[in-house]
Amino acid sequence: MTIEETDRQWYAVRVKPRHEKRVASVLKSKGFETFLPVCRKRRVYGTRAKEVELPLFDGYLFCRFDPNRRLPILITPSVVYIVGDGRSLVPVAEAEIDSLRRAVEARLALHPHDYLRVGEEVMITEGILAGVSGILLRLKKTSLVLSISLLRRSVVLEIDPDSIYVPLPYGDIVTAASASRLESGAA
Repeated sequence: MTIEETDRQWYAVRVKPRHEKRVASVLKSKGFETFLPVCRKRRVYGTRAKEVELPLFDGYLFCRFDPNRRLPILITPSVVYIVGDGRSLVPVAEAEIDSLRRAVEARLALHPHDYLRVGEEVMITEGILAGVSGILLRLKKTSLVLSISLLRRSVVLEIDPDSIYVPLPYGDIVTAASASRLESGAA
């Protein structure tokens, strides 16, 4: 890996509404690596229905670049700003991008969800998403929330409760299925 490659991190780029795909295409043509996670929605137009791809995070896309070379991104039409803390750019965690990318590539039913601050962090232990972690939303119809902390945005995916575990503070592992039995009083 060259020094230039190690300086490149993922950043959230704020764009004008409904310009996400166009900006991603322009940035790719400029040589930047981009990631625009999308979900499929069924839209009804009068008497006909159509499947459309919509961004999971309205008004945002992700771009990997060296923060010292951000001018080509900022001058791209429809780019509003690169997300930061007011003084400097704040990168998106590589693990968050990786988890989200794997969920999108697995073609799971993803949909936007409010950002959650509470809940147990869990990790999927088997299947195509083994190693992906997120926040457990519910146990009966188990949902996993994948979050991009910087944007305070999340997406939800439905998963098999037997394929996840909840790491406990003292190191034991509890599967979601056994946790639901514990909650109901059946040990």
